[in-house]
Amino acid sequence: MRRFLVTFAALAISLSTAHTAFAQENALAASDASAQQDAKAEQANHKISEFLTRKFGVAREKAQTIATAVMSSSSKYSLPPALLLAIISIESRFKETAIGPNNATGLMQVVPSAHKKLVRNIDLTDPEDNIEAGSAILHGYMKNAQGDLDAALKSYGGSRAYAEKVSLRVKTFEPAASADAASASGQ
Repeated sequence: MRRFLVTFAALAISLSTAHTAFAQENALAASDASAQQDAKAEQANHKISEFLTRKFGVAREKAQTIATAVMSSSSKYSLPPALLLAIISIESRFKETAIGPNNATGLMQVVPSAHKKLVRNIDLTDPEDNIEAGSAILHGYMKNAQGDLDAALKSYGGSRAYAEKVSLRVKTFEPAASADAASASGQ
């Protein structure tokens, strides 16, 4: 019986050690995958910010802020980064302090009176807040339109012509905003 207990104890220790090693391997694999995703996101951010600086004359720091906010909202709301960038370029030409009709404010020209609950306690001239709010609004329009992008854009901008203009402008940003292009270019 004593020999059985010693053997059983040794087996239990061996299994515990194997379980710990397996858990550590899984943690390392998850950490590696997370690091790869972070690297791809950083590459995409860099590619977008460089594009904004080169093509639109946006200051580097501001371009980086916009790129990071766009990638964050794009991921959160399942919207293509090129779409958000196209809207920003049309709505404000990348000027975070832009004010338009109906007091439309910021990069994505969010109308505070139309979205009172959403914009309460946020600074619409702050790029992160504005892109988050504008993306949430567009995402809501997409849900209401059952995924129809043209209908959502028509709601966002007020006309079919606006939807067409955004759809055409998206093509300008696709090369810079494509994650595949960013990782394939090795930047």
